Amino acid sequence: MQISNEEYPLLSKVNYPVDIKELSLEELTKLSAEIRDFIVKTVKKTGGHLAPSLGAVELVLALHYVFDTPRDKLIWDVGHQAYAHKIITGRKEKFDTLRQYNGISGFLKPEESEYDNFGAGHASTSISTAVGFAIARNLKKENYKVVAIIGDGSLTGGLAYEGINNIYRVKGQFLIVLNDNEMSISKNVGLMSYYLTKVRTNPSYIKFRNEVWNALGKLPKGSNILRLLGRKIDESIKNFLVPGLLFEELGLKYYGPIDGHDIEQLTTSLNKIKNLPYPALLHVITKKGKGLTDAENDPTKYHGIGPIEVKSPEEVKINSAVSFSRAFGEIACEIGEKFPDTVFITAAMCEGTGLIEFSKKFPDRFFDVGIAEEHAVTFSAGLAINGLRPIVAIYSTFLQRSFDQIIHDVALQKLPVIFAMDRAGIVGEDGPTHHGSFDISYLNIIPNMIIAAPEDGNELRNLLYTALNQNTKPFAIRYPRDKAYKFDHYKDPEIIEIGKWDLIKKGKDIAILAVGIMTHIAEKAYKSLAIDGIEPTVVYVRFIKPFDEALLDEILSTHSHIITVEENALKGGFGVHIIKYAKDKGFNNKIINLGIPDKFVGQGPRKKLLKDLGLSSENLAEMIKSIYK
Repeated sequence: MQISNEEYPLLSKVNYPVDIKELSLEELTKLSAEIRDFIVKTVKKTGGHLAPSLGAVELVLALHYVFDTPRDKLIWDVGHQAYAHKIITGRKEKFDTLRQYNGISGFLKPEESEYDNFGAGHASTSISTAVGFAIARNLKKENYKVVAIIGDGSLTGGLAYEGINNIYRVKGQFLIVLNDNEMSISKNVGLMSYYLTKVRTNPSYIKFRNEVWNALGKLPKGSNILRLLGRKIDESIKNFLVPGLLFEELGLKYYGPIDGHDIEQLTTSLNKIKNLPYPALLHVITKKGKGLTDAENDPTKYHGIGPIEVKSPEEVKINSAVSFSRAFGEIACEIGEKFPDTVFITAAMCEGTGLIEFSKKFPDRFFDVGIAEEHAVTFSAGLAINGLRPIVAIYSTFLQRSFDQIIHDVALQKLPVIFAMDRAGIVGEDGPTHHGSFDISYLNIIPNMIIAAPEDGNELRNLLYTALNQNTKPFAIRYPRDKAYKFDHYKDPEIIEIGKWDLIKKGKDIAILAVGIMTHIAEKAYKSLAIDGIEPTVVYVRFIKPFDEALLDEILSTHSHIITVEENALKGGFGVHIIKYAKDKGFNNKIINLGIPDKFVGQGPRKKLLKDLGLSSENLAEMIKSIYK
């Protein structure tokens, strides 16, 4: 990708951070505008996390301008705000491959660049990671600076405080930059959000502080009086005016808040505090979506976007099909009307999980707990033990963070919490940090757990009603980032016998056990095979645990080959449990497992990745044909 000198006179000359150190502050401001324009034009083609990165452009430039990277370590949280960081660290020419198949990642990835010091994709990790870097630096007697960049949204996650709680171990320089834009994906929630709002909007503190520092500026530079008075007065006015002094009480010297879009303020502040021999926090106020009016006005919508391009009427028709997330949202509102004891919980994913309408219709029964999946699960346990019916809607990849809580707080106590796991399986361009590849594996080992996978929107409704119809066990329902196929909005739900499978096609010799949405792949394979006179049996596996032993016994007794198909890791997945069951029962069928191999899957279009993994109707049909050869 060639960068035009005419369109981007400054950006075209910047390849690495050393290049920006030659620029004036005025040129850095102009470079910010060029980078912002470059991000917008590129992300409109590739899709990506637009609003977060637009809000952090000046911050990225200031950090690389002041610090000696990559020798000094910048530890980014999540990483979806670091597009400008990628652009100025050797990836400008590849930026048009962002999130594309075999392209550069939308998150931080050490394999891509020495400037990506630590991989990130989930929230609240940067402080703990940075503590590790700082302790390693000290133990190895090395000399570099450590900076953790974290958003106010990520401060809703408990891991951030576990990191802060251990900063006391760090001797010497350690800086946290709090990028405060009042948002995670949705508007932030909770007491930390309330606290930061009070800090950022306290005009008395900001005005008085500025006036005092302007007056002190008239004293001779380097004056001991200046340093002493500055420290004492700053401390006094903060004690007098700022609510809580939370960060100071936690052992962090607090600085700010400052304007995160003012290059001069940023560079001046960072230069003043970069060499402090103790842990500090710089509070930076930014605007999510900065520079793009639509994104500024609706940062939630523009947090992450797909490619914006003109589509043919046929493409629009195909892509306008109801997604599982939207179907779930409609079913949630229906359940809210019929079951007054239900409550819905999500972890900063109100829009992503489809719960916007429910949150408006039933605000007292909707809980967005922020980026706090562990709390979401244990909170749901507290609700359930008191007779309410909590439905916890969390992406599969994020539910991993609450594995212990699912075991100890829910399953062990046989509480009927319902887990609605969106984005199960391959998610596409967000890549390995976001694929929901492991939920069958890690939930299958938990006693008392029921696991189900719908093949379409109607089945999602049936399974949710089935889960509400029982009250003795936790019930997990996994569904992909895909269209919901059949979803008849006014169809009456059906209560399904737990464990029951459906025989879709009765054939011979070979049986396909297809989990959830993989049923559609199996049916397509059947149609293409039938042309050649090959007619395998096709079974829709809606329940993964427990499963339909009666139907499975019949299939094992009448078919020589069994093929299991699941959008989950093969290790610990549905297929290996079928192999064990068959062996324990004395069957000697040839059983082949199709799924996600023992590796982290890269990024790319969902259909392309599934085909690469052998999870397409074409792959399945070819495999079955090879059995007959």
